[in-house]
Amino acid sequence: MSTFKNVIRLIALAPKGFIFILILLSTFVSKAQDSTLVQKDTTAKKTEEQKSYYVEAGSYGTKRDPTPPEYARQFNKTGITGVEKISWLDVGLDNRVRFEYRQYDIRRPFLTTDYPILFRTRAYVGIKEVLDPFRFAVEMSDAFRVHSKFPRDNRDFNRVEPISLYAELHFKKALGKDPYGNNRPAFVRFGRQNFEFLDRRLIGSNQWRNTTNTFTGFRAALGQDKNDWQIDLLALKPLVRLMTELDTADHQTQFGAAIFHWRKWSRIITIEPYLLYLRQKPNSQDTIRDRRIYNIGTRVYGWLTKEINYDVTYNQQLGTDNNKKQRAYAITAEIGYKFQYGWKPRFSLFYGYASGDRNPNDDVNNRFERFYGFARPWSADDYIVMENIIAPKARVEFEPGKKLKVDFSYSFYWLASRTDRFNNLFNVPTNPDAPNRDKTGQSGVYLGHGPDGRIRFEVLKFIKTAIGYSHYFNGTFVKNRQEVAYNNSTLGSNFFYIETMVNFFDIFKKW
Repeated sequence: MSTFKNVIRLIALAPKGFIFILILLSTFVSKAQDSTLVQKDTTAKKTEEQKSYYVEAGSYGTKRDPTPPEYARQFNKTGITGVEKISWLDVGLDNRVRFEYRQYDIRRPFLTTDYPILFRTRAYVGIKEVLDPFRFAVEMSDAFRVHSKFPRDNRDFNRVEPISLYAELHFKKALGKDPYGNNRPAFVRFGRQNFEFLDRRLIGSNQWRNTTNTFTGFRAALGQDKNDWQIDLLALKPLVRLMTELDTADHQTQFGAAIFHWRKWSRIITIEPYLLYLRQKPNSQDTIRDRRIYNIGTRVYGWLTKEINYDVTYNQQLGTDNNKKQRAYAITAEIGYKFQYGWKPRFSLFYGYASGDRNPNDDVNNRFERFYGFARPWSADDYIVMENIIAPKARVEFEPGKKLKVDFSYSFYWLASRTDRFNNLFNVPTNPDAPNRDKTGQSGVYLGHGPDGRIRFEVLKFIKTAIGYSHYFNGTFVKNRQEVAYNNSTLGSNFFYIETMVNFFDIFKKW
């Protein structure tokens, strides 16, 4: 165990050690690659449609936002006249406006109906190739909310903030080529960054939320998505989101990761083992506990046939949490069937489990640490997060037109442990005596159930719109805890939204 801890600490806490690991891996892989390249040319032959090993998982809500971000465009592909030769510049400018109707939102400290309007504007500029190996990128974001009954918070407010501001050393052919002829690059990046990995449930930018998860520090990679294998390394500090001032690094918290991607058999299976590390030191206000969390996980996904796909992840957590042993785990699994005709309907079944603390009075913490994940795939109304939860779900997706997508689901939710908290209830997860937890276990385990649906379509070539609705039927636990908090309870809540996204550089592209 001591060897394991030393490796993780080297990745997460020491940039010099981080770079040293990168050099060692580069040397090792270069030798392995030299051996691979002497194989027969037949292993390198590939048809045009088989140039990449990367296969998208196809599971709901797990597609990562890439780097550069999805809204960015290579300048010579924007359709602007006269820039056809400028391929080294990536640019992006988008705006999102979302109107929400929230009736009896269970996350709020009192019951009411709210009509918030959320605004977010982002701009991106990235320089690549022309100055290689030196590259850099800047991404700005401005997020705010109006017309709400509740105080400002950093989920919705983060005014004029650089969410990416980094320099990069990028070597396109550092590790030779893979058997399909794709370059194996290597890069080291330093500065402010936002990104997504794996299925986004543990490391995500939180694109649904108005503000973004942002970090400062080192990120490095050996290989790229197209290759048969790839390694990502992270040594970072999260930024504290300040609503009207520039964000600052959280020097009490350190986050590290080593993620391996094996895509040699990606037509059937992609394998992604990984290590995550979180170190939090107590601060003067005692709002952060003394914690060392180690997460060992593996994700496997693929397509058994062109109709049937699957996506399974297992996470085991060790370490310490405020002098308690950390012993937690989580499982997510989805299987889907996509019909190959007409509207391409896809039916899927999902099951998610994240452990909760079994006994508040013992020396073991069983509550799963969700790190910096994207919560919305758990519930459309943003009630559920990846801790102390059991969540089966059935979903149908289909595409009535090229520019029209529709999906519906029905979900059920239970507490994994009846004596642990329901994180988002009343918006008080950091208060140990909050009414979102019943340490006696007498309030029950059933959280609720309900349907949700969404329609996405293109209005114009540069405007996309999404309309969604969900209803949440309160379960026994929610009703009982509402009685404690409000001396009142509701049968459920309603959430409706309509959002419009404008990509300004798509104005110039052909329809």
